[in-house]
Amino acid sequence: MYKNYKIRAPYFEIGPKCFMWGERMLKLAKAVDKIAEKYDLDVIITPQYADIRLLAENTERIHVYAQHMDALVPGRGLGSVLPESVKEAGAVGVMLNHAEKKLTLEEIKATIARADEVGLATIVCADSVEEIRQVAELAPNLIVAEPTELIGTGVASDMGYVRDTIEAVRKINPDIMVLQGAGISGPDDVANVIRAGAQATGCTSGVMKAADPEAAAEEMLWALRKTWDEVHGK
Repeated sequence: MYKNYKIRAPYFEIGPKCFMWGERMLKLAKAVDKIAEKYDLDVIITPQYADIRLLAENTERIHVYAQHMDALVPGRGLGSVLPESVKEAGAVGVMLNHAEKKLTLEEIKATIARADEVGLATIVCADSVEEIRQVAELAPNLIVAEPTELIGTGVASDMGYVRDTIEAVRKINPDIMVLQGAGISGPDDVANVIRAGAQATGCTSGVMKAADPEAAAEEMLWALRKTWDEVHGK
């Protein structure tokens, strides 16, 4: 766990995957940057590698993360994603073990160690409660709990799963905040997972496939702020 990294609950993650890039991605990132300021929220965005510097140099509030990273050190490794390069491009963190880019536990452990070494936060995706326990033992900064079969379906996780995964991580390391992902497609889904105890949530399809991605992002971020304040008495 990279100790110098600071992010506050509730936070939100927007994962463009390969739906958006370049100037269109920058437009959305700038809009989200202003929305994050408006609602006093931390927001993670995981752009294409080639867009990391573009977003990092043109935004102030969002947390720019790489979509993946390898554990290698400078030297050979054509086609690999070098931790030092990700850091120098302006990223503050890296996502690991997404369902579309699975890693072994040993690979996750090694990559977290390299991220810690160069000064990058880690957000690690996991599927089952057991996998989430195993990942929590490796001490990433954040965990994404998302059932693989629900990704991109618009069907959100069962609330029992939300509570069980949060409790599993809390027992191992209460400093690791858990983001509930998979199937978050609108403000109602955001509100439901926060009421179930989640510290964060995130979305890809609900923003990327929307007719107006900026408006969709604002609806969900407003729901996050409003529901969190209701639940926590603010």
